[in-house]
Amino acid sequence: MVTQQTKDILEFYYEKYNRPGFISDDPISIPHRFSKKQDIEIAGLFAATLSWGQRKTILRNCNQLMQLMDEQPHDFILHHSQKDLKPFTTFVHRTFNSTDLLYFIAFLKQYYAKNDSLENLFVQKDIEQGLIQFHNTFFSLEDFPVRTKKHVATPERKSTCKRLNMYLRWMVRSDKNKVDFGIWKKIKPKDLLCPLDVHVENYARKLKLIERKQRDWLTVTELTSNLKEIDAKDPVRFDFALFGMGIEKIII
Repeated sequence: MVTQQTKDILEFYYEKYNRPGFISDDPISIPHRFSKKQDIEIAGLFAATLSWGQRKTILRNCNQLMQLMDEQPHDFILHHSQKDLKPFTTFVHRTFNSTDLLYFIAFLKQYYAKNDSLENLFVQKDIEQGLIQFHNTFFSLEDFPVRTKKHVATPERKSTCKRLNMYLRWMVRSDKNKVDFGIWKKIKPKDLLCPLDVHVENYARKLKLIERKQRDWLTVTELTSNLKEIDAKDPVRFDFALFGMGIEKIII
């Protein structure tokens, strides 16, 4: 049972951090540079995928990647030549390197040549099955690099899938403050699962929203289930509260 005190804390910090000012220092600022749906999807996927490490480094490398795509990621994905890929061969973000990047580009080119949106890759009976479907489809090209699998999580490996759940939050949910985009309509906010990074986990445990000792897929579902006691229609909005509290090291 979630206490009233916990509910009040989460609501207070949700209102504090869910504001346009949140955008500039967060990886979500990368897709916010675009207005075209496909550009937002592609920029968002790369920003979410590279979202580990120092935020300044994440933003710098994501911005570099968008520049390499001539600030038109969808157009670049569809129409680039082999020669255009040469500058990408030196790209690196922590353990994500050019091999991984070039496979991402190859998959996206093949996919967008036949499809209008990435949304359908995630549409299944629930988010767990959607993430599994995305992973399996993403690695369906012949001779995919096995090393790239460590950069695309799946519940089948018991991963928390933090970055993909964050990406889904960006694409699916929306509210008056317009931090998240809400450009995908086939998936509902009520079905999303809370991204679980170290900040979210620490404060979720402080607030007794997580009892499970492990940090895995079941921990994500436990946290989200408890958040649904507060808001069944939009539980992952409290990601703003938990993450923001962690960043600012709020004492509770």
